Amino acid sequence: MQSSPRLPLPTTAPRDTEWRLPRHARSVGRARALFREQAASWELPPDVTDTAELLLSELMTNAYRHAKVPVGREIWARCILTDDHLRITVTDADTTLPQPAPAPAPACPDDESGRGLALVASLAADWGAQKRARGIGKEVWFEVALAGTRTQPSG
Repeated sequence: MQSSPRLPLPTTAPRDTEWRLPRHARSVGRARALFREQAASWELPPDVTDTAELLLSELMTNAYRHAKVPVGREIWARCILTDDHLRITVTDADTTLPQPAPAPAPACPDDESGRGLALVASLAADWGAQKRARGIGKEVWFEVALAGTRTQPSG
């Protein structure tokens, strides 16, 4: 009896993953938990994991709170790991692009909101937002450089 050749087992986790979550407050925490699991499988450095988790949480919160969309729409979170950076994109069905708070009126220490995009801008190596090329809605993304690398700004 002739045996068929065995395929090699993958030696690393996939470097691209996506989650589709309901537009609900609980999805913010669920996205953080899913990301933590993925970051552990990728063996990301703790500082990269912590920064990316915080920024993912901010973008998921913005998508949940501010997207003016019909009931039943989802929020998508996609993580792509390259050799030098981690890119996370959050997609929702609202076409309104996010705007950071105007410079003269940044969030005050007692404000309960208004810091999300400022955090993204200050902690990410790069970030941006654009309307989806196909479909409806927008994508807001950020990149975090892996230890010992620098991501060049795209703009």
